Formats: sequence, structure tokens, C-alpha cells
Amino acid sequence: MSRRSKPERRIPAADPIYNSVDVSKFINRILRRGKKSLAERIFYSAIAEIEEKTNEKGLEIFQKAITNATPLLEVKARRIGGSTYQVPIDVKADRGFALASSWIIEAAKKRSGKSFKSKLTNEIIDASNGSGAACKKREDTHRMAEANKAFAHYRY
Repeated sequence: MSRRSKPERRIPAADPIYNSVDVSKFINRILRRGKKSLAERIFYSAIAEIEEKTNEKGLEIFQKAITNATPLLEVKARRIGGSTYQVPIDVKADRGFALASSWIIEAAKKRSGKSFKSKLTNEIIDASNGSGAACKKREDTHRMAEANKAFAHYRY
């Protein structure tokens, strides 16, 4: 393990339209092969489509979807005395956002549909309603942590 101090955490610049760092982070997760303009176009058109479908602000729906998909607990494998235990640990806010956004994007990729924009739109709407594959993943993670609650004293 390194004896040096931890590196400073870099925060990306806020996006130009909504002036939100969370949107900027989400767009960076959509990014494929460095094509940021394409990722931005996909996200902003998905938000516009959400506004058309729900008649509510797209950014609020997006924030609600992220909140509904963010886990509070997760399990981490810890090796103690030759056996491996799944130890439940609390999820920090940054890691929670990262997990939620990656789960939403993964679930959108696995959906059936024409374009990634429409898949992402539907997944964000479903996640904001508390359904969808991303929210199911969160529930599975919580269920796993609850099942292994007996090993919580191995927490580090």
C-alpha cells in the first residue's frame, strides 16, 4: 500500500445547459470512444423526450431516477481465516451516484428498442417511478446486504 497521500478528487466542469455536475458525470459515463458530443446529444435529446412524455421537468425526473437507483448498502468480499465473507458496508454518496448511473446505463443498453436515446429515456422514466432494471438491481443489492447482516462485525 502506498504511503503517499491520496490524490485530490477531480470534479468535472458543470454541463453548459443545466449547469449541473451530476449531468456532466452521467454524460461522461455514456461516453464511448471519446465521442463526448454524441453522448451529450443522446442525453439532452433523452431529457427532451422525457419532458414530452411526462409533462414534467426532465432534470427533476433524472434526479428522481438517480435517487431511486442509488443503493444505501452493498456487500464487499472480505477474507478472514481462510474463508471469504460478504460483509455489508454503507455506500458513500459519490460511489452511490456512480453505481446508480452505471446501472441505469447498463439497463438501458440491455433494453429492447430502436435507438439508445429511446432506451435511455424509458429506463430513466422507469427508474423515477421506482421500477425498471436499475431499481431491481438496487433491491437485489440491499437484499444481499440484509442476508449477510450477521457478518457486519467484520466491517473495516
